[in-house]
Amino acid sequence: MINFNVPPCAPKAFDYIKECVDNHKICGDGAFTKKCNEWIEKKTGTKKCLLTTSCTHATEMAASLCNIKAGDEVIMPSYTFVSTADAFVIRGATPVFVDIRPDTMNIDEKLIEAAITPNTKAIVPVHYAGVSCEMDTIMDIAKRHNLKVIEDAAQGIMSTYKGKALGSIGDYGCFSFHETKNYSMGEGGALLISDESDVEAAEIIREKGTNRSKYYRGQIDKYTWIDWGSSYLPSDMNAAYLYAQLEMADEINNHRLMLWDMYYERLKPLMEKGAIELPTVPEGCVHNAHMFYIKAADIEERTRLENYLKKDNGIYAVFHYIPLHTSPAGKKFGRFFGEDRYTTKESERLLRLPMYYDLKPEEVEYICSKVTRFYN
Repeated sequence: MINFNVPPCAPKAFDYIKECVDNHKICGDGAFTKKCNEWIEKKTGTKKCLLTTSCTHATEMAASLCNIKAGDEVIMPSYTFVSTADAFVIRGATPVFVDIRPDTMNIDEKLIEAAITPNTKAIVPVHYAGVSCEMDTIMDIAKRHNLKVIEDAAQGIMSTYKGKALGSIGDYGCFSFHETKNYSMGEGGALLISDESDVEAAEIIREKGTNRSKYYRGQIDKYTWIDWGSSYLPSDMNAAYLYAQLEMADEINNHRLMLWDMYYERLKPLMEKGAIELPTVPEGCVHNAHMFYIKAADIEERTRLENYLKKDNGIYAVFHYIPLHTSPAGKKFGRFFGEDRYTTKESERLLRLPMYYDLKPEEVEYICSKVTRFYN
């Protein structure tokens, strides 16, 4: 059986975890948490990075920093994971879903402006598969309408748009280090902050509403309850597991890109025959090989292919999101603006093939041979 995903584990991970235990510092904001924050800041150029317990929690923090409240509206794609919307729904806001581009599966930047109302407070572009949204257009719209931009870059670490790291372009960026991501701490995420004036407020939210971060830096002699907050600090053991991967981030990234290129080249003949569609990476975008997907003709063909790969050949391929606007909660809490030309249709065609650091080139060859055989 070829798994769909195997979480990465770097050779030094257990040594670093043992170091946490030996130093009697396994809670949040220990040495390895700080190392991860500093690594991300240096890699992305963001003003501040705060490691969190999940990308969901990073997005919740961003929503709080934007002062999102009941009656506000937030524009986002419907083709995304539920966390993108949940972070705003829990604050009483309405997700306003707009259609996606069929080439990248990202939000269609040309449809955003028409969806803006007096209640709109933010735009949440989701960088699907680590391929950037059209950020110049989105940032221009946000600036002209005085809106915040919160990048859902859950899949986007190591990807760039016109030389800028995803997550560092908007007001806030949110990374995921879930076990399915390129770099993992099991459950975890990070909030990237572009304006230094927001850092203190973010630290207070992350530290249960207290100013304990300033206390630990020696800026005050005692800490106290300042504002609303929660506990968004991951264990330093989780951070240690992650940091071992970040030290070899380029090696992991390059290997994934090699596998992605193999997939593309081996399946390109099927695309040229018109049997399938392959991913598109627009000019100016550098992706991180977070996933490799193909598009079948329709949901029936995709289902047959999925079953053929799994049941007949031991290859675990999966489809992705059910569009949020078609879900019970999406209908209850949000609304779709305009016409659903592509969101549902394209989501029903897409099938993700296995992609992870430990995947072997010969396994990619085997997978491609079976996909080719299915269509031939």
